[in-house]
Amino acid sequence: MSIAEVTSRIAEIRAQLAQFQPAAGSSVAFAGALQDATSGSATARVGTGQGQTVVDTAKKYLGVPYVWGGTNPATGLDCSGLVQKVYSELGYDLPRVSYQQAQAGRPVASLAEAQPGDVLAFGSPVHHVGIYIGNNQMIHAPRPGKDVEISSVYEAPTAIRRIIPDGSATGSLSGLSGVVGGTGRIAAATPYASLFESAAARYGVSADLLAAVAKQESGFNPRATSPAGAQGLMQLMPATATGLGVTDPYDPAQAVDGAARMLKSLTDRFGSTELALAAYNAGPGAVLRYHGIPPYPETQNYVRSVMSTLEAA
Repeated sequence: MSIAEVTSRIAEIRAQLAQFQPAAGSSVAFAGALQDATSGSATARVGTGQGQTVVDTAKKYLGVPYVWGGTNPATGLDCSGLVQKVYSELGYDLPRVSYQQAQAGRPVASLAEAQPGDVLAFGSPVHHVGIYIGNNQMIHAPRPGKDVEISSVYEAPTAIRRIIPDGSATGSLSGLSGVVGGTGRIAAATPYASLFESAAARYGVSADLLAAVAKQESGFNPRATSPAGAQGLMQLMPATATGLGVTDPYDPAQAVDGAARMLKSLTDRFGSTELALAAYNAGPGAVLRYHGIPPYPETQNYVRSVMSTLEAA
């Protein structure tokens, strides 16, 4: 652990001890932000879009005990461990410690603009993080002796970061017009054509893209299991399936729905079909680490093969 990380941890512990005391009076600005955050305009955003998926995933860990340095829900989580765990299940590679998480994603100007799923950071230096759920509430791992819980946003955040794409985002394409965002119809003879077309209409992901991924991943075999443990028609790893809310990855309908949401999210995040495919195969962290398609022969062949299938469609 670096000196900066140690310093951040010390600040975190001090702030957690301070939470045992009533907080000082809130500022007028924070009171105004709370009013805006609990107004109808903010409430209307709660429960919609990918942010709600983040919230639903975080709720699985309610009641997990706080453990300083904890990253395993089976034994305990600290505040940044919770945030990292939730986002990792949804395919996002966040830093480990709170002050680094407070720099991830994109800034949100104020609590009035916050949406479910945004990361709230507290203190300067940052010592605590939580996940906003709307209506001035958040899910967080508060301090030793407490469990992961839902509580009010107890003071003005020093940073608010949006990790997921905005709901209005539309991924740009790299050299393949209409692959993502156009729903289109595919050949009736394509296995599971109706599932691909239905998911395409729901999420704005090309039916041809979904079919090409299924062909590459499993050869359209809904019972396929890879040596690495990927399962079903779309070859979802168990943790990924859980994060997507897919209870049975061997069920073609659930698998296609989950994969469509994942591919839409990855395309919005990385801005091209090729990078979305690379992230689907190797993980978003690898794409971020190499600033493009990772230099893994498997991933490069995977992207090349799926794109060739699309171009031939």
